[in-house]
Amino acid sequence: KPLNFIDDAKTLLDEKAHVGFMTLPTAGIVLFTILPLFFMISMAFTSYDENHQQKFSWIGLDVFSQFLTGKSDLIKADVFFDVLIWTLVWAFLATFLNFFLGMFIAMIINRKSTRLKGLWRTCFSLTIAVPQFVSLLIMNNMLSQNGVINIVFKQNGWIHQELPFLTDVTWARVTVILINLWVGIPFTIMQITGILQNVPAELYEAAELDGAGWWQRFMNVTMPYIIFVMTPYLITTFTGNINNFNVIYLLTKGGPASSKVNSAGGTDLLITWLYKLTVDQQNYNAGAVIGILTFMVLAVVALITYRNSGSYKNEEGFR
Repeated sequence: KPLNFIDDAKTLLDEKAHVGFMTLPTAGIVLFTILPLFFMISMAFTSYDENHQQKFSWIGLDVFSQFLTGKSDLIKADVFFDVLIWTLVWAFLATFLNFFLGMFIAMIINRKSTRLKGLWRTCFSLTIAVPQFVSLLIMNNMLSQNGVINIVFKQNGWIHQELPFLTDVTWARVTVILINLWVGIPFTIMQITGILQNVPAELYEAAELDGAGWWQRFMNVTMPYIIFVMTPYLITTFTGNINNFNVIYLLTKGGPASSKVNSAGGTDLLITWLYKLTVDQQNYNAGAVIGILTFMVLAVVALITYRNSGSYKNEEGFR
């Protein structure tokens, strides 16, 4: 007989349970990911900027044309590639310096001869408990021209003029990389500590029976296992660092200013440049163009990297 409403509702907890459980996440993806992405792409083809917020029109590829020919004062192809190169360099260093230094510290703590392992792990765990934005705002204050670090250095006669931690492009880029290490390494230590404690003991035993030393065991057992487990994490971390808004904006706000355009600074990533174009300057069409290009870069990098990783090729397990 045909099901009534009550019987149909009961099936959602039985044979149709998967439909009920997947409906809300699917609706969330449509509402908060697909629709905003559609509107962002659409804005790139309109005149929706600071001068046309009430009445804007469809202008096709005009914004893209101005971007490629350099006629726009907001976004230019050469500036985009400068920001893109810095974004990729930043993401690479922020990801792999954190990974290798975090792995080094985690392996030192995990050694049999290391004492007070629980204390060291607790210390690094406590640093994670401090909100990142608080740490970054404090460091921004300490590293300013009149901050405590420059004051202490001058009072001790170590420098004669303030160090331009955040006001010179080269200094600012090095500074944000080092500060990112400071706030990011504890997360890596916790990740790798868990992996090291789960490396199959028989792999080490087999290596020792073959006469492998500590370096051979590390290169042939520990490192491949860590890379296999952490490849998806490294890819998502790399992607996350391309979009690492907090560290850059809270420390330097993307500055110091660039001489090429007034919308992108010396430490701006694609994501902070997009933020300035939209939120600060209300040039939504130009920001949408940068958003589309950023999405394309992220998609290509993530897909190529993951499809060539051991985690993708050997999904059944580590060998």
